[in-house]
Amino acid sequence: IPPTGEGKKEEAAPPRLHSFPLIRPPRGMDYTSTCHTDMPPPMRVEAMELCAPPCEKYATNNEPPPKSQNDQPSSAAKMIKEMMDKKFGSSWHVVIGEGFGFEITHEVKNLLYMFFGGSLAVCVWKCS
Repeated sequence: IPPTGEGKKEEAAPPRLHSFPLIRPPRGMDYTSTCHTDMPPPMRVEAMELCAPPCEKYATNNEPPPKSQNDQPSSAAKMIKEMMDKKFGSSWHVVIGEGFGFEITHEVKNLLYMFFGGSLAVCVWKCS
């Protein structure tokens, strides 16, 4: 039995932090391969900046949980929708997930479809 070294504290392994490129395209690929949009550039930048924090905050919970006692925004999609409604007017819709398809009707110059952190897709559109 090896000596335990009484009096010495065992050092825990430092926590591992992983960071993923959020919306940056992979090397050798251009921006259009990671995002499809018909938004004007200033609106696109603002929309992408609005989408990033909720996706990071709710990285493991992109869908709303079962009804709870409090009605707090509990998902990334709901949070993004509320911010887009506040910033650009009402009637925004948001879908977040992996491996989904869609066919939507949207207002011209009001669609954003991007990938966040690799395989998480975010689709934001306005339909009134």
